[in-house]
Amino acid sequence: MDDSRQIERDAAGWLVRFHADDWDEGQREALDAWLSASTRHRVAFLRLQAAWHETGRLQALAAGPYGGGVPERRSGTAPGIGPATMSTATEATRLPDLDNLTFAARPASPSRRGGWRHALAASVATIAVGLAAWAGWQLTGRHESSVASGMGQVQTFTLADGSVATLSSDSRVHVRFTRGRRDVTLVSGEAYFDVARDTRRPFVVKADGRRVAAVGTRFSVRRDAQALRVVVTEGKVRLDAHPSADGRASPVSLLPAGSVATASRAGVLVQSMPVAEAERFLEWRSGFLTFNDATLAVAANEFNRFNRRKLELGDPEVARLHVGGNFRWSNLDAFVTLLELGFPVRAERLPDRIVLHSD
Repeated sequence: MDDSRQIERDAAGWLVRFHADDWDEGQREALDAWLSASTRHRVAFLRLQAAWHETGRLQALAAGPYGGGVPERRSGTAPGIGPATMSTATEATRLPDLDNLTFAARPASPSRRGGWRHALAASVATIAVGLAAWAGWQLTGRHESSVASGMGQVQTFTLADGSVATLSSDSRVHVRFTRGRRDVTLVSGEAYFDVARDTRRPFVVKADGRRVAAVGTRFSVRRDAQALRVVVTEGKVRLDAHPSADGRASPVSLLPAGSVATASRAGVLVQSMPVAEAERFLEWRSGFLTFNDATLAVAANEFNRFNRRKLELGDPEVARLHVGGNFRWSNLDAFVTLLELGFPVRAERLPDRIVLHSD
């Protein structure tokens, strides 16, 4: 079992026992020892206890291994859990998965009014794009189109050759297929491609002066202001730059599955890791952002890619705080609330943005 999942289970078990009628001094000492063993333990317990007091019932535990139903809430705070304790560990703290338990009773979803209409419209639009692409391809051997996603949307499109492109928030690609070529330009944002195999025509994604070429594979390309990132989850891709002005060939990087390559003016940095770990960079497809000991500045930038209401950092000290865990990108308010609970952070909530200050 993943370590973070096990910590969540352990924290849930301690919370249930803490609120049970047979809680005693021996259990309190055991909980003290568990909390002292890791900052991640303390944050996990704090997160669940906050939800307990907010909702009155921790519904995510109702089907757990501790019997039917959830016991009554116990007043007070568990030992070792308090603002002072949390504020002394800001650099080392990693926040666990915010949504899997704490907000399980109210997952992000379209509003009841009109939510199904938006979902149906998106599905019809995707099918229409796919049918039009297929028809044009069959008749002429050529296909050219642009597809895009709006802010806070993840859209999936079937391309004329059968490949599937999943666009992250506020992203756009331009597609141009012929009998001899398959060219895609990533105009902005990020896209994940599940490429239909065709050994005669490599699938080439162009972005920021570089080319990512594949035959049949799965990979993502992300375009930022300063760098280009490629994540390969299946097969192999070739990453290169356009030839220089004098015609000289540019360096080529061959990226197998599990590669995360970052290309900038300084060159190409390639990290090799298990495919399951590389997949964490792509959890935006299922509505999540994953951070591994990232600075709050990095986390804020990621949330801002998906939300019109922006997260701003009021001072350098708060920007240097480190966080980790798995969070819904659509649940910015919940992320900020957890920061306020576990860190010396004060949030200033404005209509168009949330400004974080050191407390």
